[in-house]
Amino acid sequence: MRGNEPAGRHHSGQIEDYYGGLRDRYLSGKPIWLTETAQAACGGDPWASTFLDSFRYLNQLGLLARRGVQVQMHNTLAASDYGLLDEKTYEPRPNYWAALLWRRFMGRTVLDPGSSSAPDLHLYAHCLADGKGGVSLLVINASRDQAQTIEVAAPSARYTLSAKNLEDKSVELNGVELVLSEGDMLPELKGTATRPGPVTLAPASITFFALEKAGNPACRNN
Repeated sequence: MRGNEPAGRHHSGQIEDYYGGLRDRYLSGKPIWLTETAQAACGGDPWASTFLDSFRYLNQLGLLARRGVQVQMHNTLAASDYGLLDEKTYEPRPNYWAALLWRRFMGRTVLDPGSSSAPDLHLYAHCLADGKGGVSLLVINASRDQAQTIEVAAPSARYTLSAKNLEDKSVELNGVELVLSEGDMLPELKGTATRPGPVTLAPASITFFALEKAGNPACRNN
C-alpha cells in the first residue's frame, strides 16, 4: 500500500498498484492519467445515480490523487445510470455536486492529513484551490451508524453533504437540498463558519473544510 491510506485495501488502490508498476517498469517518471471512470459496465447499476455512490467517487478522487494520479476523468456527463446529470431532465445528480465541491476546494497540491482514527473515516488534504496558504480537508464518514470526531486546527468554513436516505437521488449541503436556481444557474454554496477544535461528523456524511487562513507554506504559491 502506497502512502498513508485508510485501513483496508481499496479497489482503486489495487488497480493503481498494477498500472503504477507497469509505468515504473516501462516508462519511469511519467505521469498517470485515469481517462475513464464510472460504473460503466452494462450501463451502470441502480446506485450509481444516488448519494451512496458519492462515497466511492470522492474516496477514489482522494486516494488516487494521494498516489500521484494527476488527472481523473468521469464517464459520462449526461447518459445512462452513471452520468453526472440525469439524461432526461439534465438535473444534477449527487456525484455532480460532489465533483463541483471537489473542484471548488481541492487544489492540485496534495498534503498529508495525518492518520485516521477509524477504518470508516477517510481523510484527505490538499492546498485550497485559489487560496494563498489555505488548506482544504475532505473527511468521509462512511459509517452508517457511528459519528466520528476530528480536530480542525484553524477556523474553517464547513460544507457537509448528506441525504435522508443513502439511495436518494438528491443531496443536501449543510441540511439544505442542492438544486439549480432560476435559469438553471448554480446555487450559492454556503459554508458554515466553524471554530478550531473538535468537530463531530454525522454518520454517512461527506464534509469539506476550507481553512483559508491556515498559512501552510506549501500552499503559498498554489
